[in-house]
Amino acid sequence: MKGDLQALLAAVRQSGGIAHKRDIQLVADALREAWPRHAHPNGDDCAQIDTAGGVSLLAMEGFINSFVAQDPWFAGWCGVMVNLSDIAAMGGRPQAIVNALWSARDDQAQQILQGMAAASRAYQVPIVGGHTNLRSNQSQLAVAVLGHARRVLNSFAVRPGLTLVVAINLAGRWHPPGLNWDAATDADPAALRRALAILPALAETQQAVAAKDISQAGLLGTLVMMMESARLGVSLDLNAIPRPDECDWQDWLCAFPSFGFLLAVEPQRVDAAIARFDEAGINAAAVGAFDDSRRLTVYRDGEHACFWDLNTAPLTGMGR
Repeated sequence: MKGDLQALLAAVRQSGGIAHKRDIQLVADALREAWPRHAHPNGDDCAQIDTAGGVSLLAMEGFINSFVAQDPWFAGWCGVMVNLSDIAAMGGRPQAIVNALWSARDDQAQQILQGMAAASRAYQVPIVGGHTNLRSNQSQLAVAVLGHARRVLNSFAVRPGLTLVVAINLAGRWHPPGLNWDAATDADPAALRRALAILPALAETQQAVAAKDISQAGLLGTLVMMMESARLGVSLDLNAIPRPDECDWQDWLCAFPSFGFLLAVEPQRVDAAIARFDEAGINAAAVGAFDDSRRLTVYRDGEHACFWDLNTAPLTGMGR
């Protein structure tokens, strides 16, 4: 029915994940003079520090207090997993994890730490330090990961004409209460590591220009953030996006997938990039193309609508 696409996109724009990314505008405005824009502009998935042997990458995530309180073990797991995804999205390999944990209850802190330890074992990345306070009035968690890249996947390097590829592990299930697609906690740990290793391999063989880990902003929100860095637009075929049969479009576009990446790829290298994901059991597809419009235009069944226009409204403000 005509108008369904517009209604779908309007609902996704109202999601909490999009609202949280809008909050970054305050940070962008307040700290704009504090970061070295001439070296590595801020706004990609990791901070970059040049070293003699490549680039050191720093990623950090903090978690909503209600999520940590409701599902402490999974919060601990995600503290590791999402940071490792950020490192991979920049073409890096993780080296070490640190955390900051505040909790009012020893039993809840224990569950958080057990989740972190389980993910550390699964991904084989050591937890080397952090800060703990078990006398807080609520549970709070932040995790940071150090990584290293020989060649960086850089969202600022995306240019018109590159193909947008989406890669998502569909072999999962919903992990309530939020829209978390869990394709990790019950997976073979060796398979998890092989999947993450695809991203640095694509970087080092120059089979991809950029990548971004699909965050709590969902697939479309994350894509707008990628567009902000590149100062570009995208034409997107909604029906080409890999999606589990049991998921409707609104939930799927707002979901956080355990393994989900957006990639900018040279058109002649798309088949090779997709083949790497296929070999690892990851669903991947070419779903659109980058252009100079600075708008995200979504197409479905002969209908099209603009999801976001960066010419008139920033998302994070990092691309200004």
